[in-house]
This record gives sequence, C-alpha cells and structure tokens, in this order.
Amino acid sequence: MPRWVWWVPLGLATLVGALLAFRYGWIAATITETDVINAFANRYVTQDGGAAAQVADCVGLAGQIDGAWITVRCADLLYHVNRFGGLISTGTPSGRPSI
Repeated sequence: MPRWVWWVPLGLATLVGALLAFRYGWIAATITETDVINAFANRYVTQDGGAAAQVADCVGLAGQIDGAWITVRCADLLYHVNRFGGLISTGTPSGRPSI
C-alpha cells in the first residue's frame, strides 16, 4: 500500500478541524448582543411566553451563571446563552427550571 494512503485520513481530519475552527471563530467574531437578545425575545413571543407576550418584556443582562455570556430575561423566564448564541439553560429568577 502506498505511503500517501496512510496520510490521507490525517489530512482530511486536519482540514475538517480547520474548517470547524474557522466557522466557530467567525460566529464568535460576528455575533452581537443585540442578535442574541432579538433571537430569544422572538423565541419568547412565539413559543414560550403565551398570548400576552411582547418583545418589550425582554432585556439582556450579563451572564448570570457560569459559562453564560448573556442572560436574556423575558418577564419570568431566563435564557442563559453562551458566546456562540447557543442556549445553555432556561430558568426562573427564583432558580427553578422553567422547561
């Protein structure tokens, strides 16, 4: 078996790793607090808040738990969000999980 056959999987794994690192770096560099707050305010209005929910019910706070970049508070719900815009957990101000 030729030697290059042994190096192809390593080269492909390196390429995939580099592409993933570039993608996550791009997300971290371009996502803003406003994007995150708007996204979770929209989620609150459309899914979690009920009929009386409004976007104006939501406000962004500094991360309230370990690993959270932003905590979006919408009325009595808290959305803890990481630096890539992913939801870490939800809760209530009293600390009880909401969903």
